[in-house]
Amino acid sequence: MASQGSSSKSGTFIFPREHNFPPFYTRQSNLTTLHAQLQKWSALILSYHSFHQLTRLTLSSALSSPLFNNTTINRRVSESFLKEIVEFMVKEGRAEYIGGKGGKAGAVAVGGGGTVWIWYKRPEEWAQIIHEWVEETAQKNTVLTLYELTESEATLSQEFHGLDPELLQRALAILVKRGKAQIFGEADQQGVKFY
Repeated sequence: MASQGSSSKSGTFIFPREHNFPPFYTRQSNLTTLHAQLQKWSALILSYHSFHQLTRLTLSSALSSPLFNNTTINRRVSESFLKEIVEFMVKEGRAEYIGGKGGKAGAVAVGGGGTVWIWYKRPEEWAQIIHEWVEETAQKNTVLTLYELTESEATLSQEFHGLDPELLQRALAILVKRGKAQIFGEADQQGVKFY
């Protein structure tokens, strides 16, 4: 699977018109045009991941996904161009390599199965959304399991329902640093108390 993360929304993602424009899939040589092209790819990736509630992009399988491979016009992004798109997103703070040495893009090759976070919402934004829910639902000074936060019926209508566990941990760590939460328990059975 090219993208992974939380479960998908129902419905069909509507691709922008550029997705059916053959030159969109080929790296443009004019720097101004290339920059605009990279911005459009970044916006498309963020929009697609937000719609499907996906938080990760696995580069090795991404090229066969409908996001990067338009079978209707028989066009697909090349490996090198995909890497350049992701590099652009990393520099813009909209993506981050997972597991590479120091997060450096060069540490992860496209063909090697590298994976990136796609920040359609950054960890700080997820932390804020979770904290707002805690306040709105009077969950302060209550201990909730991480499962309850992302998988229970109580959060079914929330954006963070089904959130990637690793991303949830990052968001909660931000709340801990801000003195708004404390995490308890073992790795597989953690709970969090909100303040």
